[in-house]
Amino acid sequence: MAEPLAPSQMHTYFAFTEAASLLQFAVAQQLRAEADLSYVQFEILATLGAAQRPMTMTDIADGVVYSRSGLTHQAALLEKAGLITRSPSPTDQRATVVDLTDGGRDRLDRVLPGHIEVVRDLLYGALDDDDVATLGSILVRVRDHMRSRPSRSRSVSRTSPAG
Repeated sequence: MAEPLAPSQMHTYFAFTEAASLLQFAVAQQLRAEADLSYVQFEILATLGAAQRPMTMTDIADGVVYSRSGLTHQAALLEKAGLITRSPSPTDQRATVVDLTDGGRDRLDRVLPGHIEVVRDLLYGALDDDDVATLGSILVRVRDHMRSRPSRSRSVSRTSPAG
């Protein structure tokens, strides 16, 4: 049997998961209200917007930590809404290339100010610059540790509060 978590570890775990859930819920509400996007759809659009180039579905799935089947469904909804395009890769017949349309870029531009406001208020509102640097350093180490495992897009299915 595994050794139980120390009380400080349990406290940290619950504080982290609750804070992450509260933040994701508030962000999901803002995204739905301002742009009729789910959290995952926003992640897809934001990933493409940040890349400023087409990406494969696999690269997007690994970046947003979402199952391939779930990503395919979300991409189909975004494509139907005219926010992205999907096409076969010219270099790899197994890959699908996804690109942001002008409409997708406009929707992303419309929702980003409110998104930034929610994140700034809820995540950073109680922190000073040193706290932000410390939290960032810790979370990067945790994320890198988690990502050192095999690719999650092959096995993880995640649902956000807004679907």
